[in-house]
Amino acid sequence: MNELLEVFLASVRDGYVQVSAFVALTVLLFGLVQYRTSGALVEQLSENDRLQPLFGAFMGLTPGCGGAIVMMPLYVRGTVSFGTVVATLIATAGDSAFVILALAPEAALYAYSIAFATAIVSGYAIDRFGMGVGRIDDAVATISNTATDGGVVTSRGGNPTHEYDGDACCETHAARESSVLTPLSHAVHAIWWVSAGIALVLGVMYLLAGAPEVPLTLAPSYAGAFTVVGITGTAASFYIYFVGRHYLGDGHVGRARDSFANLYETLLHAAQETSFVTVWVLTAYLLYEYTVVLLNINIGEIAAAVGLLAPVIGALIGLIPGCGPQIVLASVYAEGAIPFSALTANAISQDGDALFPLIAIDKKAAIVASIYTTIPALIVGVALHVLFDFGSATGFGVLG
Repeated sequence: MNELLEVFLASVRDGYVQVSAFVALTVLLFGLVQYRTSGALVEQLSENDRLQPLFGAFMGLTPGCGGAIVMMPLYVRGTVSFGTVVATLIATAGDSAFVILALAPEAALYAYSIAFATAIVSGYAIDRFGMGVGRIDDAVATISNTATDGGVVTSRGGNPTHEYDGDACCETHAARESSVLTPLSHAVHAIWWVSAGIALVLGVMYLLAGAPEVPLTLAPSYAGAFTVVGITGTAASFYIYFVGRHYLGDGHVGRARDSFANLYETLLHAAQETSFVTVWVLTAYLLYEYTVVLLNINIGEIAAAVGLLAPVIGALIGLIPGCGPQIVLASVYAEGAIPFSALTANAISQDGDALFPLIAIDKKAAIVASIYTTIPALIVGVALHVLFDFGSATGFGVLG
């Protein structure tokens, strides 16, 4: 029981410091650009179909999941194409990018360059040809009702056809008023941003130190601040998502906004969107951590023991939403236990935390997107392993 409680508290803490703080920064920066340009960036992106997969790949390439998370609501509202979503997710390396950049920078350069090129080719191919989307749509159509078509593209390769009418998804509603909950929600919002700022500093220090284990403690130390800020930030995120968003704004999350009326509204939107991601990230953390503890699964040992199938296993691990399994695999690579082909396959296949907003709003599109990120991961990973002898390149680019 003590171990299960410790896993819970560590997940609550780590999800905020290691993920949410970086997501908050990216979402806020994107929101500030929208605010300063009165939505011109999103408008230009919507009008330039041919640039969308390239832009998505660039957003996905940024370390962490923030850039990719920004793109998901744009797809939901019909601003960008399904090929753009796939390009973004293929280029996304999530938080494992920080580990590889710190411990194996040369390998990171090659792996993420290959993932970026694969993302661009795949994104444009899906938008241009469809790549069998209809067949996959038919196979998963019975899973759930969706907000979008799950990837059917128009003949000219532009934005997907949506089942809702225009911007109906993004209609605004007045915030509720309460003599207690309204001021409380604004106070929690302020606490949330203080926590996010401190967590960002702690998260950067954590990554620069090589992502070490941080003990759970309330002592006046780095580990103590890590614990207090992480738990506080997650608690504030849950309040904002389940209660506060109804008293702070229009109540919508996971939806892109054209522009913002003022700076405070921009901050509110970033906090609400990041809180939404935090709830899903914590859910994924707990599912993963409890599965590992209860079933005694060691992803590192599995990946290291499969030999020729290493890139296949790397790609399949990438199917697991979230960054936890991917960080484990990156750490195992840095120890020289798996080949470069497995690292690259995982870099292409993994979607990081960016898939959670899409899962929450459009499960069918999320399933199809996961399929489309895994297929090129298998092809590229196996090709590197067999044709270019990267199967023997264990420890390639690792710092001594």
